Amino acid sequence: MAEIIQKDGTWVFDGDALRLTPGRDKNVSLFRKTLGELVLPLGALAGVSFEQGKKAGRLRLRLRDGADPLLHATGGRLTEPHDPYQLIVESDRYGVAEYFVDEVRNALLLDEVPADPVDAYLVPGPSVPLSVAAGDATASFDGERVRLEWNWKTEDAKAAAGARSLALTDIAAVEWHPAAGLENGHLRFTVRNAPTKAPPKYDPNAVELWGFKKDPLMALIAAAVQARLPHPAAPVAAAEPQEDPVVQDHDALLRRLRELGELHRTGVLTDEEFTMAKQAVLKRM
Repeated sequence: MAEIIQKDGTWVFDGDALRLTPGRDKNVSLFRKTLGELVLPLGALAGVSFEQGKKAGRLRLRLRDGADPLLHATGGRLTEPHDPYQLIVESDRYGVAEYFVDEVRNALLLDEVPADPVDAYLVPGPSVPLSVAAGDATASFDGERVRLEWNWKTEDAKAAAGARSLALTDIAAVEWHPAAGLENGHLRFTVRNAPTKAPPKYDPNAVELWGFKKDPLMALIAAAVQARLPHPAAPVAAAEPQEDPVVQDHDALLRRLRELGELHRTGVLTDEEFTMAKQAVLKRM
């Protein structure tokens, strides 16, 4: 087992999985503290590295593409203080960090873990129910529905329709983007059969973010939803061949003829009624 304990957090590797626990230091971001402990199976890793600096070094984990719904939903845009796959290492623990890297790399070699992309999530998303207030809304997710409740900062045109409720089955994609420079960020849900090019400020399926402290927490909502959507690289099941509707209709009319014949034989239909009904079915055929 390899373990490294720092103010920034604690990483433990037992040969099969890595346990990443954020530290309690004041410099640890709110996002990482809220995300909490992560357990990564060895098979989710693509690599590990350690970079030395004059005052501090940095351990970095690289995950296989598609293994983590958080990385997919954020597009790798989590800035350095919020990235759960980095650990700041004090200079007097460089030797421990190098040992940690060797242990993980050896395990990857021994288990012959490929670095290829995966077609299923290997890291679970944040647990639900989950609720975050940031930007112009409060976003909540219970595993089945997303609810967006607007606040006093919401644009009137967007708030006029009231709170928004989106069923998971209606969501095609989710994206979190941080504010950068003069551009605001957003949490946006792409809804099936309802495409829009409206900016987040006016989009009723988006939360506008302005770069405040709680903005990164919206990435938790994005990750929780992404983890429950079909994996983008999952193989598409072949659709069962559909029967020709003309054939289906023809078969239904044949069944109707048999039913009419049985009703006629049992005396329910008179000769005249049977003849009229049969002619009507034959015309449809």
